[in-house]
Amino acid sequence: MNRDEPAYIKTRSVGLLAKKIERAYKALAHCELCPRKCGVNRLAGEYGFCNTGERAVVSSFNAHFGEETPLVGNHGSGTIFFTHCNLLCLFCQNFEISHFGHGNPVSCDRLAEMMMSLQNSGCLNINFVTPSHVVPQMLSALDIAIDKGLKIPLVFNSGGYDSVPTLKMLDGIVDIYMPDMKFMNPDTAERLCQTRDYPMILRKAVLEMHRQVGDLIIDDTGLARRGLLVRHLVLPEGLADTHKIMTFIANKVSVDTYVNIMPQYRPCGRAHEIRGLNRSLSNKEYVTSLKQAEDAGIRRLDQRRRAFIIR
Repeated sequence: MNRDEPAYIKTRSVGLLAKKIERAYKALAHCELCPRKCGVNRLAGEYGFCNTGERAVVSSFNAHFGEETPLVGNHGSGTIFFTHCNLLCLFCQNFEISHFGHGNPVSCDRLAEMMMSLQNSGCLNINFVTPSHVVPQMLSALDIAIDKGLKIPLVFNSGGYDSVPTLKMLDGIVDIYMPDMKFMNPDTAERLCQTRDYPMILRKAVLEMHRQVGDLIIDDTGLARRGLLVRHLVLPEGLADTHKIMTFIANKVSVDTYVNIMPQYRPCGRAHEIRGLNRSLSNKEYVTSLKQAEDAGIRRLDQRRRAFIIR
């Protein structure tokens, strides 16, 4: 395989993509694609926690320039925002999409067209945002898009609440995994996204992602080609367990993990219901989180910084 060629090209050429698609669609008949394990028959129009049936629902697709620098290049990251979510965090900054379901059902052919449109516009990659509940549709659309000439890397941009068996279906498909490691306290996870097992699931998922793709590889032009990129949204009052997450990454994943510590938290959705989340992040809290990452031994921090207004 050409070193710059996406992994899915070889996987498809040896017949493995078709097998992955077949296995993924069989899973929809008694859906356990994500750790919720709802067990509904999505092929028959039943809906589980993610409120998504046989067709994926898309809210928007476009060239996005707000992603990490190695993902953007000169023409943006080709983001496809899937509607609904398997986490439904109370503070979600895309609340209208994840909770209210703003978007339209699309066929796999239409999803493939979106992918090609983004590639033809010059996007560096196809960035699937919140894709954990639509892996079968994503794989099927990929198969169609390859026939049309798709040849840029795939980014799996999730909240980290991913099933290892489902991630294994993506081995040899996804080039860049980008999970958001949210928190490590089960009580916090239960209160904010009804998932007490989130920390346990997250650790297993990130280890599997890293096993598949390794540390993030950035080429001579500064662009990401393959690997793991971890995001971490810092929350007020230390609710994001930054120290614990960074220590886990350094000790169990790799000190060379590329990490973006994100300071853009603001109260959204139902955040006003949670003490501490009803305000934006302070400059002091953000600086503290950066020090915690560095103290844990993380060596590759995304260099963008937030400009805080001192009041």
